[in-house]
Amino acid sequence: MRFKKKTTSVGILLFACVFLFSKNFYAINNTYFSKNFEPINARTLVNKILKAVQDSRTLKYDLKLFERINGQMLSTSSSVKLQKSPRKLYLYLKGTELLWKENENNGNALVNPDGFPFYNLNLNPYGSVLRKNQHHTIHEIGFDYFADIIQNFSKKAGENFEKHFIYIGEEKCNNINCYKLMILFPEFGFENYMVKKNENLITIARKLKISEYLIIENNPQIDDYYEIKEGDKIKIPNSYAKTTTLYIDQKYFLPINIKIVDNKGLFEQYEYYFLQVNPKIADEEFIKTYKDYHFK
Repeated sequence: MRFKKKTTSVGILLFACVFLFSKNFYAINNTYFSKNFEPINARTLVNKILKAVQDSRTLKYDLKLFERINGQMLSTSSSVKLQKSPRKLYLYLKGTELLWKENENNGNALVNPDGFPFYNLNLNPYGSVLRKNQHHTIHEIGFDYFADIIQNFSKKAGENFEKHFIYIGEEKCNNINCYKLMILFPEFGFENYMVKKNENLITIARKLKISEYLIIENNPQIDDYYEIKEGDKIKIPNSYAKTTTLYIDQKYFLPINIKIVDNKGLFEQYEYYFLQVNPKIADEEFIKTYKDYHFK
């Protein structure tokens, strides 16, 4: 009888191990371990995301975005080449091309509109033309912007980190093996804010790590990011989002799908395809005469 009991116990233990490892990870006290015994939990993932963003120097990817504009979800697709330092950007969007280089062209972007007025334009990245129907400017392209927001919220969460950052597990996204992480802020809402001297909606949003478009959306008396003045009372969100869902590429530890939900529902979503991290991008690929471009 003793021999049979021992054999049965060993058999149960062996079955459990095989089952758990077949799921690619196992859990102890809400911490998951990959096949190579690397601990995977919310805090580990946040640290790895921040390090991966910091270590990325160049990026290439296709981006599909969904943004709520005037109550409707609008979608666009683009191809991106980005060098972080000195910052250089090439963007292709349905025939339209954009080049921007740090400390050049008076800070303007060079744009080939692929149509009327049939010549290149020099446009302010913060101006109404480039910001039309957009939540963000070209300066937020890449991963640093959202990494800054995640890092800020992590600091604010402090000892309550595990209540706000929840590791869900492994899941495929865009046919890529990913870790799924959710950031929860159920207290999301709006509060009063008095505008200070020399502030505009962009400087307020960057200071508080919130969305300037969400401020515009919830203050119908404001039509422009620079329209406010000192002493104005406005409504601002108390966090960037109510719920943020991240699908983190297991190879690069960068989020290839970012889904932002506020009190009204889906606010914005960004899907990254064909991501390349630190590819070699030749200097001439940030010049308008590059052989594959069609600037006038």
